[in-house]
Amino acid sequence: MKPCFVGFDTSNYTTSVAVCDGDGRIVANRKAPLPVKAGERGLRQSDAVFEHVRNLPMLMSSFSDVLGEYTPVAVGVSVRPRDAEDSYMPCFLSGKSAAYAFAAARSLPVFELSHQSGHIMAALYSSECLDLLEKERFLAFHVSGGTTEAVIASPTVSGFDVELVGNTADINAGQAIDRVGVLMGLPFPCGAALEALATQFIGKPYSHSVTVKNGVCSLSGVENIGARLYEKTGDKTAVAAFVFDFIGRTLQKMCEDVTASYGDMPTVFGGGVMSNKIMRERLSAVCDAHFCAPEFSADNAAGIALLCRRSYLAEVSTYG
Repeated sequence: MKPCFVGFDTSNYTTSVAVCDGDGRIVANRKAPLPVKAGERGLRQSDAVFEHVRNLPMLMSSFSDVLGEYTPVAVGVSVRPRDAEDSYMPCFLSGKSAAYAFAAARSLPVFELSHQSGHIMAALYSSECLDLLEKERFLAFHVSGGTTEAVIASPTVSGFDVELVGNTADINAGQAIDRVGVLMGLPFPCGAALEALATQFIGKPYSHSVTVKNGVCSLSGVENIGARLYEKTGDKTAVAAFVFDFIGRTLQKMCEDVTASYGDMPTVFGGGVMSNKIMRERLSAVCDAHFCAPEFSADNAAGIALLCRRSYLAEVSTYG
């Protein structure tokens, strides 16, 4: 039987399990979104934990066909949002419990990783930039509903050492998108529907100055400005175009601030928000940008499975 590595990730809005083979190819990437009631803008942690517990048995059964061809040799799981001492969210306990149960039944080692490192690894894999793992450092943006950060990532044998060099002072990019979308009656999460509206807009988007200083941005104004624009015009396409123009220019300025301080370097963009084609085009024009493929942009366990393999191989090499 061929070896494989299993990854678990239970973020606030997606339950996911992934498998990569011995050569580092993703052979299964199964996801189940957590349900959010119409008109609401998110989930309480207790509700997220409950939904993960409901989803995990179904997802684990769904890749039993893959395990018929492979033999798991190690398990990886995201146990915290970021690689920081105080980083914690209860929803990751669901995946941790499932991962340890899966591993214990097979006497497999478990590697505990961060959700953010999983996003970075998934971005490197899907943008065909795994060569950056051999570099001293690169710039990585993690832009989602729960995070808006820029980090300088230094690859290690098991993941990344990260230095936070940019972040939001208030709400995250994904939150801004969802709040404006829900305001206009779009289904949560609102990114895809809002992007579809934005592509229908004809003309120059309404522009408002962005707030970024030394890599730290403010995005709370997007909701208020978007609400006023919608009340004034009733034009959903104009509001959608404004939102993505504002967030795109904010990320652009964050990138400029970081490179002004640390120098030019390859820049990888991951996280659910970065599946947006409008912002990709803007950012591609201003830096050496590499983007996570859409199917790996939103929360998923693929990067965790890949980091599990990297960690396992490093341990085997060290201890024989």
